[in-house]
Amino acid sequence: MSISMIGIDHSMAPVDIRALFAFTKKNAGEAMEKIKEQPGIYGCIILSTCNRLEVWASVDEEAEISLYEELCRLKNVHNDEYRKYFTKREGHDAVEHLFYLSSGLKSQILGEDQILTQVKDALGIAREHFTTDGALEVLFRMAVTAGKKIKTEVPFSHGNPSVIHQAIQMLEKQGYSVAGKVCMVIGNGEMGKVAAQALEEAGADVTVTVRQYRSGVINIPFGCKRINYGERMEYLPKCDLVVSATASPNFTLREELFEDLELEKNIILIDLAVPRDIEPEVGRFEGVTLFDMDSFRMDETPAELQENLEAAGKIVREQMDEFFKWLDGKELIPRIQEIKENAVNDFNLRIMKPLKNSPLEEEDKEKLMSAVDKAMEKVVNKMLFGLRDSMNEKAFLECVAGLEKTYEK
Repeated sequence: MSISMIGIDHSMAPVDIRALFAFTKKNAGEAMEKIKEQPGIYGCIILSTCNRLEVWASVDEEAEISLYEELCRLKNVHNDEYRKYFTKREGHDAVEHLFYLSSGLKSQILGEDQILTQVKDALGIAREHFTTDGALEVLFRMAVTAGKKIKTEVPFSHGNPSVIHQAIQMLEKQGYSVAGKVCMVIGNGEMGKVAAQALEEAGADVTVTVRQYRSGVINIPFGCKRINYGERMEYLPKCDLVVSATASPNFTLREELFEDLELEKNIILIDLAVPRDIEPEVGRFEGVTLFDMDSFRMDETPAELQENLEAAGKIVREQMDEFFKWLDGKELIPRIQEIKENAVNDFNLRIMKPLKNSPLEEEDKEKLMSAVDKAMEKVVNKMLFGLRDSMNEKAFLECVAGLEKTYEK
């Protein structure tokens, strides 16, 4: 068994290409089930965010499997032109990538921790659809653990950033402050709430749209107002800035809605969705400035982050070592189990005669033998795994091979 993945992200592909391969939570589950049905695939997890799409699988090393072709089949993509945007990783490279990713060290904004929640959610969806297996389960859990450890022990200086925080900062550098501006956030999901809260904390007057049938039960960020989603175009002309961040497969702001719209002032539109929420043609209207997810990419690592990267990298490497120890041990479990059974049987044969001649009742003898078997298993287990932790891999494998020969018939 080996671990394999393919991925497309903001560093390799523009937003419209990423949108072709994006999944919602619902169709991600269905896709994982279909991928796992393929021969040679033991487990599958799909991680789909605004910035990236990754397909993870534990696979039979002997099987010829193309995760890219499986993905294209699911997405009804019938040519090979998009392969150049994908990166394929296997084994150690794949594991290393996930640990660094979960720690926020491969994000568009270094140190952000939204990806940590997204990795955890991807594992949760795979569990719900019964598509994960032991190797992927432990890999994703330990990667999340590494991310949490970094979040606790290596607090990045800019707190809990997101794309909207970066957008606000870049607008400020251009002389545009959101303080006192009238803002509308379309969408009240995870990213919408982050955007609304960030704008409110920056001093903006923020209104959030909610779907009418949900308006009585949904909570919006503190300090923000709400309107029904259907009223968004009536409110939009009053706004200085509008952010759209939904999981809708359809445009929330379409070109036709702006044809006869009279804006009271210049307006900034920020599209934080993948696939896009705002039809690109909207940006052609006079007085409208449209930004998408890729507009706020930073090519250089801020100087204040550099001092944290080494400490974060150390934690990642330590957690990776733990995973590979587990994985190596997993491969040896059947062999260790057989050694343990042989040792217990050997002991039973040696103790059977004196036990048979003892004055104990048969029921007591059976209880004693059961207790002895369990004790022996624990002793052998402790001895073998103690050796594994105190010896290098080659020496430990030689010990295992030697013990196996002891009980060869």
